[in-house]
Amino acid sequence: MARVAFLGLGVMGFPMAGHLAAKGHEVTVWNRTATKAEQWTAKHPGQSAKTAREAAEGAEIVLACVGNDNDLREVCTSSDGAFAGMSRGALFVDHTTVSAAVTRELSALAGEAGFGYVDAPVSGGQAGAENGKLSIMCGGSQEDYARAEPVIAAYAKICKLMGPSGAGQLTKMCNQIAIAGLVQGLSESLNFAEKAGLSIADVVEVISQGAAGSWQMQNRFATMAENRFDFGFAVDWMRKDLGICLATAEENGASLPVTALVDQFYKEVQHMGGGRWDTSSLIARLRR
Repeated sequence: MARVAFLGLGVMGFPMAGHLAAKGHEVTVWNRTATKAEQWTAKHPGQSAKTAREAAEGAEIVLACVGNDNDLREVCTSSDGAFAGMSRGALFVDHTTVSAAVTRELSALAGEAGFGYVDAPVSGGQAGAENGKLSIMCGGSQEDYARAEPVIAAYAKICKLMGPSGAGQLTKMCNQIAIAGLVQGLSESLNFAEKAGLSIADVVEVISQGAAGSWQMQNRFATMAENRFDFGFAVDWMRKDLGICLATAEENGASLPVTALVDQFYKEVQHMGGGRWDTSSLIARLRR
């Protein structure tokens, strides 16, 4: 068991930190909004800290799941940030979905300060976090990954080292690129079924058993049929992620025509007032 700190108690971080506590790790949590940390300590064994720096002091492994590049940089490098409290030999594990560039920047700073860094973005959504069944893709050295993996296992269905620093984030971009096309295709399929006068449930029962089947179909078709989008991964966050994908594609020369198109479809959903709807809300723009 390890002495760990968990920074960021959103819809993903809150249950992830809970799984660490349930496995017997000594957990200190921090959240920008202190009431969320209070809610966590009321539900789980562990303690809260007033700053990220305080949470990181004495921790063997510091884990974070925050918002974007700027949030992560502040949580790591501000005067009250985690890096200021971490000891030489400690390890920082980042579960935030951010750019590979900021990952490499912070990994280099960590190395200069004498501690390790693993980028470890996650896939599986809120349900995956709550059930401890996340897919986790990591970047960093083999040595740092070997230290992180037994702790990450508390909430992972699969955890794999993909390459050096930044490789985890690049793999997460592959994940988001694939999801964008899948959700758009599913939205068009279900909308077509409606227009054709078919039962969505019957259509999905049949086609999900063949080549068209996917996690998105199995887990989202029912709520899409009911026009309910009040759960899961928000459109605002998906656009943030797709922006990272598109910017990285400009750098490495990858062609992402479908991703670029779906990103604009999500922009339309935002203009419909759906920024906080989950990503399956792509179907809503087809129903207008």
